Amino acid sequence: MPCDKKSLFDFLETINQSLTKKITLVAAGGTAMTLLDLKPSTIDIDFTMPHNDLQEFEQALKNNPTGYKVDRWADGCVFCQTLPNDYLEKSIKIKEYSHITLRTLNPVDVIATKIGRLNERDIQDIAAIIRKHRVSKMRIKKRALQVSPTYVSKEEDYLYNLNWILENLFKKNPASKPSSTAK
Repeated sequence: MPCDKKSLFDFLETINQSLTKKITLVAAGGTAMTLLDLKPSTIDIDFTMPHNDLQEFEQALKNNPTGYKVDRWADGCVFCQTLPNDYLEKSIKIKEYSHITLRTLNPVDVIATKIGRLNERDIQDIAAIIRKHRVSKMRIKKRALQVSPTYVSKEEDYLYNLNWILENLFKKNPASKPSSTAK
């Protein structure tokens, strides 16, 4: 079920009430895009967070069935990429609850994490971030080269997708991404 910004805040208020200590949640993917007003809603809820906060968040989720699919990772891991250690300090603070500090990934980190999968929706999302936040090719390349793809996403595929983004999304009429990564 889609989750808009208000629904996301309501969901987090419910989770907040079940927490026993302060945690930091950093929105990723479509969740970050929704909080940054780049999309009206997200299909699922995605967070990365400091490892020490994961168990507390997991427990709160067990106590509050919501109907939302909630993906969560620790320490800057998002989907199949691991962001550099400075992801948290580069993130953007969105809202403070009594037990939750809600942040989003920096827009360039959202791009870096979407490069691994790079389906049509990811391409649209990346293009929207580039337009709204005026993210340069160099900034994307520099940050993406600091990301560590994990076993799910081969480094050569990640680099292929990065190059495709750099070559195509800065044109006036970008091409569609080929369905397979021909090397």
